[in-house]
Amino acid sequence: MEKKFINPEGLVKPGAYTPVVSVSGGRTLYISGQVSQDAQGQLIGKGDLLAQTEQVYKNIRTALAAADASFSDVVKLTVYVVNYQPEHRALLQSVREKYVSKANPPASTLVGVQALAASAFLVEVEAVAVVA
Repeated sequence: MEKKFINPEGLVKPGAYTPVVSVSGGRTLYISGQVSQDAQGQLIGKGDLLAQTEQVYKNIRTALAAADASFSDVVKLTVYVVNYQPEHRALLQSVREKYVSKANPPASTLVGVQALAASAFLVEVEAVAVVA
């Protein structure tokens, strides 16, 4: 399996994500959007975007591990934030950088949304990973 993290000429080199990730071979995992619930379905961090984001990334780590994968295998993240404001970006990044590769960060999209599946959810993250 080969992964290429590409920062093409003519596009800004963002650092926090990679504009293009190319993968050949391997097994692809699609991790459904994770929200801030623990294994018992209890909400973690009511009204607290930081606490909810931490729980979401823990849930993704658990999902990846169940498929014999880790965050180093993640090639794409999509983050949905309720009532997103630009000042949320630093908070989201502070959690994300604990989990994703700094050398080869995944392709990423951040989307502000009006609401998620339940009114208490403030953030949801889905992932695509490729493992050998």
